[in-house]
Amino acid sequence: MRVRELMQTDVRTIDEADQIDVAEELMREEVIRHLPVLSRQRLVGIVSQRDLFRAGISAAVGAAPGSEQARSAKIPVRSVMTRQVLHAHPDAELGAAVELMLRERIGCLPVVEGEQRLVGLLSETDCLRYLARVLQQAEGHR
Repeated sequence: MRVRELMQTDVRTIDEADQIDVAEELMREEVIRHLPVLSRQRLVGIVSQRDLFRAGISAAVGAAPGSEQARSAKIPVRSVMTRQVLHAHPDAELGAAVELMLRERIGCLPVVEGEQRLVGLLSETDCLRYLARVLQQAEGHR
């Protein structure tokens, strides 16, 4: 099985110049934990809920009550994103992609073609949904 057969192609993204409050709102509205970060339509990073949590804490240190949101509104995504993004090609073996996610302890892999052009996202949730289908099929054949 190939990554392209399981990856999500309707991927929400954010621009590296956007502020982290935009990322936080998008993640909350879409109920997602990772956002690929683009610059000129190319993958340049990824931001996770954990990245935003850490940024929020550091912005809040020493802040006056109620000012945390104002500070986070001024922090660009590029300052908190992970820049060295592990990724997969759509034609990569699914097993190899899952092994990479397990080994590196990451929750998703952006899927890219060519010059870092984002074409999809493979998440641990996608992998678990597939596992659930396989298990149901196996149990149905008993």
